[in-house]
Amino acid sequence: MNGQSKPEKTDVAATVDAEEVTSALQRCLPDEEAALHEPTFEGSEWAYVKECLDTGWVSTAGGYVDRFEEELSDYTGAKQAVAVNSGTSALHVALRVVGVGQGDEVLVPALTFVATANAIAYRGATPHFVDSEVCTLGVNPGKLGAYLNDTAEMREGTCVNVETGRPIRAVVPMHAYGHPVDLDPLEKVCDTYNLMLVEDAAESLGSLYKGEHTGTAGRCAAISFNGNKTITTGGGGALLTDDEALAGEARHLTQVAKQDHPWAYHHDRTGYNYRMPNLNAALGCAQLEQLPSFLKRKRALAERYQDAFAGVGGVTFFTEPGFARSNYWLNVLLLKAEDESQRDAVLEHTREAGFETRPTWRLLNALPMYEDCPQMDLSVAKSLERRLINLPSTPHLADPEWQPNASAS
Repeated sequence: MNGQSKPEKTDVAATVDAEEVTSALQRCLPDEEAALHEPTFEGSEWAYVKECLDTGWVSTAGGYVDRFEEELSDYTGAKQAVAVNSGTSALHVALRVVGVGQGDEVLVPALTFVATANAIAYRGATPHFVDSEVCTLGVNPGKLGAYLNDTAEMREGTCVNVETGRPIRAVVPMHAYGHPVDLDPLEKVCDTYNLMLVEDAAESLGSLYKGEHTGTAGRCAAISFNGNKTITTGGGGALLTDDEALAGEARHLTQVAKQDHPWAYHHDRTGYNYRMPNLNAALGCAQLEQLPSFLKRKRALAERYQDAFAGVGGVTFFTEPGFARSNYWLNVLLLKAEDESQRDAVLEHTREAGFETRPTWRLLNALPMYEDCPQMDLSVAKSLERRLINLPSTPHLADPEWQPNASAS
């Protein structure tokens, strides 16, 4: 797959039928409203949060923050985890500790949530948009390598954009909807051009690349625990890394760079008030205990969707690439290229029936604050943007008591 797909002709009859898509959803889901992704609270959330309230430890000090970091490290296999107040904060700090700064460029997919590019902008750096591949929905390593061969050169060990003259410091792949990017060839591109690999694993807690948890391949990574993620802390995120020095620097920066002292206030650099509160970490500990159950049910729901849409014309249910095991955070339906004009009709029909479907993000290079940023050919990302639909993905939709509606046509 070379990513150089040509624009598809649209002067043919559409093969996708919005009513048929809705009927497939009705066969999979309860005959009532289904949200895109709701938080699921079935464990010790009340008990752990109540303990914080009873003891008064609700802010950034408290035992649940350390516990959550330790358990997250154990689960992912990363040696260090630093809990913060959002996934965006985690990515912002990750970029800082690896050396991304003012005047740099960072390679990032155009097909991602806006926070990925925002974190780059917070560092005074410029997002440099790259294309995706259909089999992962993420960065296309082969196409990126060919692009850098034509547009960049090495100057004293630094990759430089020959058009802008700016250093290209890092690559930030994002594991879209929990589906891992093909990391091995991407790491080879990073080695060739001396680029830092910083994973945006915001959506991929529980996803594996060749048996290893996402977020553990690069120098560091960011995870999100927003209310719509596989597990939630309400608002929150974490930085993952195997580098103890980077983790120490990140932990210091996220606590307003205050030097440790029993009473004196001395801050040795510009830091951030990013530390995760104990109240949120308590929620996270309870959620993390249930993660295996969430993942099992999300996979069962994805399999149900795959079966239901197998006979629906004009659409394909997106499944994990062969080298990966996805958490199926948000399930993905892809229209055929010739049916892209029917996307909004499908969205309208399914939403009117009570199913909270949605399109993918608008490509970041099309947003006003990023429209002048450098970019490669984005033909695949543009095609995916026009064809992708997210389906309801909350774990409880696969529970036995939520059996598919057998009477649905």
